[in-house]
Amino acid sequence: MNYFKHDSAYVDKPVEIGEGTKIWHFCHIQSGAKIGKNCVFGQNVNVGNNVSIGDYCKIQNNVSIYEGVTLEDYVFCGPSMVFTNILDPRCKYPQVGSKFYIKTLVKEGASLGANCTIVCGNNVGKSAIVGAGATVTKDVPDFALVIGTPARVVGWVSEAGKKLAFDKDGYAYCEKSKKRYKIENEIVSEINL
Repeated sequence: MNYFKHDSAYVDKPVEIGEGTKIWHFCHIQSGAKIGKNCVFGQNVNVGNNVSIGDYCKIQNNVSIYEGVTLEDYVFCGPSMVFTNILDPRCKYPQVGSKFYIKTLVKEGASLGANCTIVCGNNVGKSAIVGAGATVTKDVPDFALVIGTPARVVGWVSEAGKKLAFDKDGYAYCEKSKKRYKIENEIVSEINL
């Protein structure tokens, strides 16, 4: 075993867990999950069947990542944030199994704030930040900063999470990431120097 698992955690079989990953108290990793290298799972995290998680992800306490959710590399999930995988849950009319689940993709480097909710079928863009307590009800663009319920774009951030200030020509530079960005038609992209 090339990863750490606390004695109180459960890891079903079969799963794939990358080197250097740490799984802490009371976690449950369900069968078919694929987890990358150097991830950290805080206390009481549940990873559902067949979930795919990239490298260097950090999942804080009390997060459940349900089947149908995919996290790319470097995704941060804040404490007690919520994913869903059914749009119209009804106990009287159960929808059990992956054929009912609506997929959600969280792209590389995105950060999901504490207690936010990502409604299934909505994707979170590269390096985007979802503010604490926000409810995502539509796709979040790359590099967007969204807050509120429903979540709305209130600014743009760099790969390093720094707020971008665009000049009159639509360019911005981030000292921390040493990267340049361009905004055009409310779409932000990295510019190669």
